[in-house]
Amino acid sequence: MYDIVGLGEVLIDFTPSGENDQGIALYARNPGGSIANMLAMFAKLGGTAAFVGKVGKDAFGDYLEQNLIAGKVNTRGLLRDDKVLTTLAIVTLLPDGDRSFIFYRKPGADIMLRPDELPLDLIGGCRMYHFAGVTLTDEPVRSANIAAVKHAREHGAFVSFDCNYRPTLWESEEEARAILPRALPYSDIVKVSEEELLLLTGIQEEETAARSILDKGCGAVLVSMGEKGAQVFTRSVHAFVPAFRVNAIDATGAGDAFLGSILWRLNQMGRPALDTITREDWHAVIAFGNAAGGLTCTRRGGIPALPTMAEIEGLQNR
Repeated sequence: MYDIVGLGEVLIDFTPSGENDQGIALYARNPGGSIANMLAMFAKLGGTAAFVGKVGKDAFGDYLEQNLIAGKVNTRGLLRDDKVLTTLAIVTLLPDGDRSFIFYRKPGADIMLRPDELPLDLIGGCRMYHFAGVTLTDEPVRSANIAAVKHAREHGAFVSFDCNYRPTLWESEEEARAILPRALPYSDIVKVSEEELLLLTGIQEEETAARSILDKGCGAVLVSMGEKGAQVFTRSVHAFVPAFRVNAIDATGAGDAFLGSILWRLNQMGRPALDTITREDWHAVIAFGNAAGGLTCTRRGGIPALPTMAEIEGLQNR
């Protein structure tokens, strides 16, 4: 039994890496994808993690599989598609370290996973199941993920959902507004940015918006706020924890490191009912996540930028 199984995308992030002697931009090939990043963070902290998804039967697919294995993420659920290429993302970095994406995914292998290809024994045997909004943009992976999350819940898994809204992957914002909220009733914990909280609910005031998500059956809403920090809403607690000050150069994978480390902490706590966790304990859990996310911003790339336990604890004790 794995501590966590995640279904979704593992892809190549081409991230800026300086210029050549002619002043032409260079890009580094980095393994990434929100699901893969989160699982790699969870595994780096010592948890057991398994990935479910598709890559192409190509050199990029080989590279990604090798990186998952090197990161101690089980790849039994990683399938290879000989007709569709591995998904790529071109990352543009902004002056504050934030980024924008151009995706080569029309189609990409990650959206081609079918419900009949799911490793149901793996999904039904996990303690925690994680999915994200990127896996809800297209068929057949949308149907595969809904089938998988239902199966995981039926077998008692704790379910995590990361909204992870990427506008260029959707036909329209209206489509995203219609489809993304369908994930909420299946989810124990939901991670959103401030903008995604408004997208999911249509409500401006944050606490009211978070409460509306809790009313759909979720146990906790995590709101990541970048350099400001993060907050959590449950039925009994509202807690805000400021971010650690770091020299941010690339935010790729920071939210995934934040969530992966929080899920690892909750698993270490025995996956308690989320509304029974005290404000003090939430502060400790979120501070741990903030440290992991902040450190990830100090390096380039997704999976290669993830911090170690010693680095996270070092930043917290600084």
